[in-house]
Amino acid sequence: MLKTMPELSRSQHNAKAPPDDAAAVSALRSAVMRLSRRLKHQRVDESLSPTEMAVLGTLAQCGSATPGELARKEHVQPPSMTRIVALLEAKGLVRLEPHPEDRRQKVVSPTERAEAMLEESRRKRNAWLAELVGELTEDEWDVLRAAAPVLEKLAHL
Repeated sequence: MLKTMPELSRSQHNAKAPPDDAAAVSALRSAVMRLSRRLKHQRVDESLSPTEMAVLGTLAQCGSATPGELARKEHVQPPSMTRIVALLEAKGLVRLEPHPEDRRQKVVSPTERAEAMLEESRRKRNAWLAELVGELTEDEWDVLRAAAPVLEKLAHL
């Protein structure tokens, strides 16, 4: 049975998990990390690192960006992002174009090949996850479906 969350005041809304919830926090962390690792193995192109795939995913989701913007979004140092972008460009997955307002910078965009690969990767991962979900009870699937927006929120806090 799906439980609904009670109305919370603004101060309660931003409260930290109580210490007695440490086991639940640990279980959530462990489950999310394990599922994430398993999803990462469902790749179309094994030659790309998880970081390279993440950069392509960020470009697909957020649009073209400078290497500096990508570094901030991916939480890596700018020199590391410069190397990642160079590898992706050499593989024909991104193109670099002059920045429209600052000619000293470049804008990174995914190529059609990258977009097709990402779409195939999403399809493969969705199919794999749908197969796992098929093993859940109706009540478990209802709980998981309701939790998806909350997990998405956590991912972006």
